[in-house]
Amino acid sequence: MKTLSQLICHNTYRQLPTAFGTPVSPQPLDAPFLVHVNPHVCEWLELDPQQAHTSYFVDLFTGNATHPTFDPIAMKYTGHQFGQYNPDLGDGRGLLLGEVLTSTGKKWDLHLKGAGLTPYSRQGDGRAVLRSSIREYLASAAMAGLGINTTHALALLGSETPVYRETEERGATLVRVAESHVRFGHFEYLFYTQQHDELRLLADYLICHHFPHLDKQSDQDAIAGEDASSNEAINKEAMNNEAINKETSRYALLFQEIVTLTATMIADWQAIGFAHGVMNTDNMSVLGLTFDYGPYAFMDDYDPSFICNHSDYSGRYAFYQQPSIALWNLSALGYALTPLLSKAATDDALNRYEPTLQKAYSRNMRNKLGLVLALDQDTALFSALFTLLKQQSVDYTLFFYTLSQIPADALATSGDDFASLIANLAPVQAWLQDYMARVQLEPQSDTERRKLMQQHNPKFILRNYLAQQAIEKAERGDYSMIDDLLTVLQSPYDEHPSLAHLAERTPAWGKTLAISCSS
Repeated sequence: MKTLSQLICHNTYRQLPTAFGTPVSPQPLDAPFLVHVNPHVCEWLELDPQQAHTSYFVDLFTGNATHPTFDPIAMKYTGHQFGQYNPDLGDGRGLLLGEVLTSTGKKWDLHLKGAGLTPYSRQGDGRAVLRSSIREYLASAAMAGLGINTTHALALLGSETPVYRETEERGATLVRVAESHVRFGHFEYLFYTQQHDELRLLADYLICHHFPHLDKQSDQDAIAGEDASSNEAINKEAMNNEAINKETSRYALLFQEIVTLTATMIADWQAIGFAHGVMNTDNMSVLGLTFDYGPYAFMDDYDPSFICNHSDYSGRYAFYQQPSIALWNLSALGYALTPLLSKAATDDALNRYEPTLQKAYSRNMRNKLGLVLALDQDTALFSALFTLLKQQSVDYTLFFYTLSQIPADALATSGDDFASLIANLAPVQAWLQDYMARVQLEPQSDTERRKLMQQHNPKFILRNYLAQQAIEKAERGDYSMIDDLLTVLQSPYDEHPSLAHLAERTPAWGKTLAISCSS
């Protein structure tokens, strides 16, 4: 484990041309202090967690000190926001500080959110507030604990700097950690400004640093094509065509990877009941990471039309819309890649999205029901369950958690186990009969079935009302609830009996909290 001074950053993104961003130094916050640090993220960075309790750590990540290997940059990108292209985006309050390279060769971006004004701040002040920073800090830990691809948060810091939103709040910073901060919007920016050489350079950068296996795969494709050709002498024109085909192939493979990663991420969201709230293309990661936590929510009662962002008046980003919106965003990315890809290659990649999504989602739902076989009758079983959950406004997480605790020989009489969740037990008892019959077709033991379910049905999720309670306590200087939430969210499938109250059903008042993009 290293001290903060011993961290070495290899700032590869900073070495790209000036079109990719603007060097900016963080602006200091007044009277800064540590709110919380995530020891798990410290371990990934090979950083001693005790470093977070030093004045240097606090000063460094609030703009009051510098690090010899940090080289901060505000990244430039654009994107489609609620379906409309916006050319004036970029890191308006965040800075990529550098890229930590660990002893295992793993590369982690360090990004400071709330770092102050940048050339892309527009009418904003470049600041973040404690409220929204706590939400992102907890959400990234929750998603990681659930096994869903996400960005992470190393630490959360507060200050006495006044920041004005709907009311006066206090400035905060979040140290975000991710494998990459490249978004769909980075490619859109370079495409719409006709910087096609830079567009190609960004694609090459991604392949080099995040998808190096694609070069080997494109080489194999080229060899296969060469073997299939005639034995006549290869002339200069043929060699040139081969180079072009190889170059096209690697970009096609890159887009296919992004499509697959995105589809898998969306399948995970839908299975766990996560609503992002603002799926603009500038909030979409090319690595399929859940990115930019704003007005998100984990669904309480099952409702496919659930809208977590009260600023989303049209319901564009409603829960049930997320799979189609992700495809829309991928299509926008595909269009931005047209200087590198043929239409056929773009269409081929996009056509892989729905089968990949369906396969991943079906696997996720079978895991939640403890089913290892894929049978045609499962579609009807799933559909009947979703109808039941929606009609009776059943808590999505607690239903599956409760089901995972019931032995097969007790399913026929287990209706009462759901009495606290469901008003009318007759429909659930009927569904349980069908489920019990389906379970009997499985090859695994009942112990194995329940173990599978308990590995995929969390007891704990980050409910909005819990996040709000943690925020209100933190604003009074009490960070104990952040401690408790981090404990259960990092291992949400464990029981945590002393913290069982954090798994309780959301009270009525907690289901009506208004969450927006304001932060």
